[in-house]
Amino acid sequence: MSSLHQGTRPGLDAAACGRIPADLPDHPAPAVRFYGRRRADGPTPLIVHFHGGAFTSGSLDSGGKVGTLLSGAGAVVLSVDYPLAPAHPFPAAAEAGYAVLQWAHRNRRLLGGRGSALFVAGEEAGGNIAAAVALMARDRGGPELAGQILLSPMLDACMGTASMRDAHASQQAARWADGWKQYLPCYCDAAHPYAAPLVNTRLAGLAPMLLLTARDDPLRDEAVHYARRVRQAGVGVTQAIIAGATDWPDALTGEAGKPAAWDDEVLAQVFTFLITHPPGGVSATRSNEAAAIIRSGTLED
Repeated sequence: MSSLHQGTRPGLDAAACGRIPADLPDHPAPAVRFYGRRRADGPTPLIVHFHGGAFTSGSLDSGGKVGTLLSGAGAVVLSVDYPLAPAHPFPAAAEAGYAVLQWAHRNRRLLGGRGSALFVAGEEAGGNIAAAVALMARDRGGPELAGQILLSPMLDACMGTASMRDAHASQQAARWADGWKQYLPCYCDAAHPYAAPLVNTRLAGLAPMLLLTARDDPLRDEAVHYARRVRQAGVGVTQAIIAGATDWPDALTGEAGKPAAWDDEVLAQVFTFLITHPPGGVSATRSNEAAAIIRSGTLED
């Protein structure tokens, strides 16, 4: 569909696609897909989401699993079909993501209602881009983010952690190594904080973070390390490591509709994070409400 507004009307449940007029002079406007329903009785959190694919693959379809989970936690989700390497190496994807974030901020009243909180989120390579966009928003004076949601993010171009070494002989690790090589054709880019956020030495002032990884996730250690360093910089961090066999991050990539044993835990974590991070800071009242809802084992529609 060509009209963006078809995906933003209150009460619309089905995903809707379109293109946004983001300011990208060297690239076409990114295609996007919306998930979720804007509430009629108040503002709805708005999430700009980036799919996985090791920087070289993936699409709006492959981001459907996480896009649906995020919307199921009570958000309107704007999933971005960002430019892929090797045709578009760093910083093309990050710049496209930031342009979409700016557009979402300018249109947040239409998308999520007056006073809606703005988040970024992503899985695998999309987690890298979400982290980079959060850094860019801080460094460029906005837009103000209520939080960043990183699921099994790719953050270490050196791939040198213990959890990654355990996976070095796998096809998965080979795909990531090739993805980093295609995304960062110049070795010097691996030291750029927007390319590999784990190397960043200036992390204060970032938006609060929800970091989700899994015990069997090869990207676990770099994700946990990043969360620790962000927390040490004085940023609020909520971290969870999902137990059991998850097949993360591969299981995060795919079309909507395929259930997984960890769906409810991810929904609960994201739901709690969203309602405890309104625009401008954390609300103690909403934190208490979230805790009560999670204890009762129910989620709002």
